[in-house]
Amino acid sequence: MSALVTDKTGETASAPAVPTFSEAVKVWAKIGLLSFGGPAGQIALMHRELVEERRWIGEQRFLHALNYCMLLPGPEAQQLAVYIGWLLHRTLGGLVAGILFVVPGAVVMLALSTLYALYGDAPLVEALFFGVKAAVLAIVIEAVIRIGRRALKNRAMVSIALAAFIAIYALNVPFPLIVLFVGLTGWIGNHVAPGLFSGSAHGKGDAPDIKGAVDLMFERGELTHTRPTRWHAPRTLAIWLPIWLGPVLLIWALTGSASVWSEIGRFFSIMAVVTFGGAYAVLAYVAQAAVGSFGWLAPGEMVDGLGLAETTPGPLILVLQFVGFLAAFRQPGLLSPLLAGSLGALLTLWVTFAPCFLWIFLGAPYIEALRGNKALSAALGAITAAVVGVIMNLALWFALHVIFGEVRSMGGMNVPVLSSIDWRAALLSCAAMIAILKLKIGMLPTLAGSVLAGVLLLAASG
Repeated sequence: MSALVTDKTGETASAPAVPTFSEAVKVWAKIGLLSFGGPAGQIALMHRELVEERRWIGEQRFLHALNYCMLLPGPEAQQLAVYIGWLLHRTLGGLVAGILFVVPGAVVMLALSTLYALYGDAPLVEALFFGVKAAVLAIVIEAVIRIGRRALKNRAMVSIALAAFIAIYALNVPFPLIVLFVGLTGWIGNHVAPGLFSGSAHGKGDAPDIKGAVDLMFERGELTHTRPTRWHAPRTLAIWLPIWLGPVLLIWALTGSASVWSEIGRFFSIMAVVTFGGAYAVLAYVAQAAVGSFGWLAPGEMVDGLGLAETTPGPLILVLQFVGFLAAFRQPGLLSPLLAGSLGALLTLWVTFAPCFLWIFLGAPYIEALRGNKALSAALGAITAAVVGVIMNLALWFALHVIFGEVRSMGGMNVPVLSSIDWRAALLSCAAMIAILKLKIGMLPTLAGSVLAGVLLLAASG
C-alpha cells in the first residue's frame, strides 16, 4: 500500500519506496563506474540518481550530509556515498557504498600506474603526458573558478580566500592550521556578523523541499541507528582505529621506521587527517613532500599522476595511489618492483580511505542531530572559501612546472626562470583553457584533444 506525501507546492505524489539492499548495491556499483568528472561531477551524479530519479533521500538531507562531508578531511564525494549508504542500510550499507565508489577507479589507476612506471620514458608516452599536463592545468584553473563562484559570495569570503592563498604560498603556513583558523573565524563570524557568514555554503535552505524515502523512514521512527548513544563514539573508535592503523603499525614493526613502507603508511595516514577540501586542496603539499622531502617523484610526475586520476572513475584523490605505487616501485627492497609498487598502492589506498569510514560512522549520528545548525554552516562557508585560495596555490604550482622548465625557490616561494619557458606547453595550456572555460567542452574530450595536440606539437618541433 503506497502512502501519499504533499510537497511544498501542495501537489500530492506517491511516497518513494525504500530500496532493498540488493537494489542499493546495484546503484552504488553504477555510480562507482560512472563517477567521472571530479567531486563536482560525482556529487551531481549522486544527486541525480538518489534525489531526483529514485527519491531515496530528500534534497535538504542530501545537502546537510554534503555539508558535513565538506568539513571532513578526505574525498567529500566518497564520504557522501558512505553517509547515504549508512542512512539507508546502516554500517553495511555505508561500507558497500564507499567501497564500490573507490574500487573501479583504483583498479584502473593501478593499471595506468604500472604502464607509466614501465613505459613512461618512451617518446610516445612522454608526448602523451605532455598534452595531459596542459589539460590538467586547465582543469585545476576551472576548479578554482567553479568553486570560487559558489563560495565567494561576499567580501568576507573573498578576503578569506586571498588570505589563505598568501598564507600557504608566501608564508608556508601548514594547511591544517589554515583550516582550523578559518573554521573558527566562520563560527565566530556567525555570531558577530551573520550577514557575512551565514548561509555562505552548500545548502543554505533555499533548495526545493523534495522528500525522500529516508525522510519518511525518519518521520516513522524507523532510523533508530541515526540516534547517538552513550557508547557510540568509544565503540566506533575501538573498531575503526585498529582497522586503519593496525596495518601501518605491523609494517613498521616488520620493516623498520626507515623503510619506504613505513614512510608511505605514516605520510598518507597524516594526509588522511589533514586533507580538508579534497584532492585539489592538498595536492600541492603532497607534491612538494613527495618530490622534495622523500624523493619519490620528479616535479612533473605529480602532474602526470593527476592527469591519470582525471581519466578514471572514483575520487580524484586516487592520485595518491599513483604516488604510493611509484615510491615503492623505485625502492622495492627484496621484492620485484611491480609487486612492491602494487603493495605500495594498496597500502596508500588503505590508509587514505579507511579513515573516511571512521569519520562518517563516528560523526554522522551527531550530525543528524545538528540539522539546521547555522554556526556549522558558517564554519563550512569559511573553510570552503579558504579551499579556493589553496586551490589557487595548486594552480600556480602546476602552471610553473608545466610551462617553465626551471623553477627556483626565493624566500620560500617558487619563482620561474623566465628563459626556461616552453612555448609549446604554454600554447597548449591556453588552448585547453579556452576549450574548458570558453567553449564549455567537457573534461574527457579536452584531455583527449590535448593529448593528440601534444603528440603533434612535439612531432612537428622534432
